[in-house]
Amino acid sequence: MRILTSAGTGGRTVVRLSERARRSERVALPDDLHDEVRSALARLGIGALWRHQEAAWEAVKRGHVAIATGTASGKSLAFNLPVLDVLARDRSARALYLYPAKALAQDQARKLDELGLPFLRPAIYDGDTPKADRPAIRRDANVVLTNPDMLHLGILPNHASWARFFRNLAAVVVDEAHVYRGVFGSHVANVLRRLRRIAARYGTRPRFLLASATIANPAEHARALIGEPATVVRDDAAPRHARDIVLWNPPLIDERLGLRASALAEAAHLLARLVAAEVRTICFLNSLRGVELVHRFTVERLRDDGCAPLARRVLPYRAGYTPFQRREIESKLVSGELLAVVATNALELGIDIGDLDAAICVTFPGTVASLKQMWGRAGRRRRGLAVFLAGDDALDQFLCRHPEDFLARPVEQAIVDPESEEIQLAHLWCAAHELPLTARDRVFFGERLEERLRTLVRVGAVREHGGRYLNRSALFPPERVPLRSASATSVAIVDRTTGELLGTVERARAPALVHPGAVYMHLGVQYAVVDLDLETGRALVEPFNGDWYTQPRHDTEVMIEAVSREIATPSGLRLCFGVISVTDTVIAYQRKRVRDHEPIDLVGLELPSEEFVTQALWWVLPDEQFGQVAIDELPGALHAAEHAQIAVLPLLAMCDRWDIGGLSTACHAQTGKPTVFVYDGHPGGVGISRTGFDRFGELTQDALQLVRECPCEGGCPSCIQSPKCGNLNEPLSKAGAHMLLEALASAMAGVSLQHVPSPARA
Repeated sequence: MRILTSAGTGGRTVVRLSERARRSERVALPDDLHDEVRSALARLGIGALWRHQEAAWEAVKRGHVAIATGTASGKSLAFNLPVLDVLARDRSARALYLYPAKALAQDQARKLDELGLPFLRPAIYDGDTPKADRPAIRRDANVVLTNPDMLHLGILPNHASWARFFRNLAAVVVDEAHVYRGVFGSHVANVLRRLRRIAARYGTRPRFLLASATIANPAEHARALIGEPATVVRDDAAPRHARDIVLWNPPLIDERLGLRASALAEAAHLLARLVAAEVRTICFLNSLRGVELVHRFTVERLRDDGCAPLARRVLPYRAGYTPFQRREIESKLVSGELLAVVATNALELGIDIGDLDAAICVTFPGTVASLKQMWGRAGRRRRGLAVFLAGDDALDQFLCRHPEDFLARPVEQAIVDPESEEIQLAHLWCAAHELPLTARDRVFFGERLEERLRTLVRVGAVREHGGRYLNRSALFPPERVPLRSASATSVAIVDRTTGELLGTVERARAPALVHPGAVYMHLGVQYAVVDLDLETGRALVEPFNGDWYTQPRHDTEVMIEAVSREIATPSGLRLCFGVISVTDTVIAYQRKRVRDHEPIDLVGLELPSEEFVTQALWWVLPDEQFGQVAIDELPGALHAAEHAQIAVLPLLAMCDRWDIGGLSTACHAQTGKPTVFVYDGHPGGVGISRTGFDRFGELTQDALQLVRECPCEGGCPSCIQSPKCGNLNEPLSKAGAHMLLEALASAMAGVSLQHVPSPARA
């Protein structure tokens, strides 16, 4: 686009390239498609299929199907076609559609209604569905659109009320399957196993149709999610318009310190220019606060530039808004009333948000797959613009120093661990509440079922009688098992001046996000938190006009619970993988000026600790002189090396750095030596740190390259400083980390981690 010519970017672009358009491969509608469905498609102007849609049509006749093609490739039609054909031929048949976000279900319901099929009775069944409407949906709807949370909380535990539905369940659609990875994916994999078990109880074995963005392991991922193999359709035959791709790096403002202009300010600068030119744009950010700040800065810039009417056509979109607020923003986006939206990845997914021209991704979203999904939101109907706007984060700058490798990098594998002990135990408790479990349920839950059930008996969650395991607790298990976080409850954020409910935040994240004194942003308005009551689940806020933001300071303790794998190198370095317990306490917060991020002061807090058990890798030095690091530099060297490894671990595992925690200490209480921990930041863990252990040599080499290549003198956000550091990046030693990582890389040279023995508990 001309608006991003080299003359207009201030030298900020790292690389520019163009993707060619791709021609389509069309085929006729299937001869055996039901006539009513064929006629409905004709009314919408659909008289042919892309070749991959035909492949999905044929594959579903043989069993489960996983469709893994690009954005805007017609995956919805690929799974709708066989489902609609079944419903047309069998008027008692039922289908269940699962979406990770409510907006997606709303979007699909609109598309199904547009077909005008007389036999089709779609209905949304989620937390926003009025209770008075629910009995009729259970009784009459033949397509129920919901999400994994409602399936887990409302449908499976009450399967008796859904008996007619389950007796006729023919198909289950799992859309946006790539989203189900990590902790969330491991939970959903167990929910789908529970679904298959309940369906079998009512005599049905539904076909699963999964739709996913492009990932490296669609077959393995589909099998991990549903517990059975699926045929993969991945040869994308849909047309694609040409696209301009720009990597945009904010300019250095202090070369010695390695400081760059704010990515948020740069994003607002770019977005305001696009809006002023009336280019319809979506701007993605990882953080809730970032969304609000970019929206605020963009609006201010447009008003300053005399474009106030256009400023009203830009809105933020993120989690924590009320359902009404989200629906209103989505409607304005689809209608074209909005010119731009600043969003979290809630709008990365397949909701139809109209004809967009440009997509900006501010900082690396964690995976190449997510980046390409975000870029694919623009240019669906004509030539598009895709921008990656780097932050000063170490990984972003690492990628900017290697742009060709970055753009050529293949998409990652999705990591799911349905047999993660903590997660599976929770879902077996839920399953025992739904129906008594027996040894025959190994077909759904795997060979470790009876071992896990004995554990549940020991902790008093279930009781065994005659080989049948039943819930013995008076509690309702699904309420105690959150799918998306470690928190079973949320905290309501209330404006005390008006009594208005602004939004919610997970309880586990509340001490860090809405502690007393925190600056909280909502729909572009700043609020100061005046009170947090975790017992009642309420945070009180009031409007705030200051020019600072807040960053929490944490105190973290790690204890080794079990060592699963361990290796000692000839140099004496010990590398371990196993289970740890983490105790995290928010002890203070720092106020920083918005304009230059300079600290103002540090304010103490007294808040309860959060505790969880997770997986970790850790390395233990043989002595304080390893790598020739000076004794007084060792704490900073360990801390900086930990940050560098965490920064590059997302290149090896499908995650982002916010999924990873770390701790470094010059003398750990249990090892008695200098030790660095890198752990999964979610209870139970899902294999992120295990990937780091298995590929520790690569992890160390990448971290060394990150530190070695950064031109700063003493360490900066582009190498060893972390935006999520609980110690506010103190102490850090770049030179010490360089020497330490070189010694680690040398110690790991030639060491194989493929067949490491499993020692006893620590």
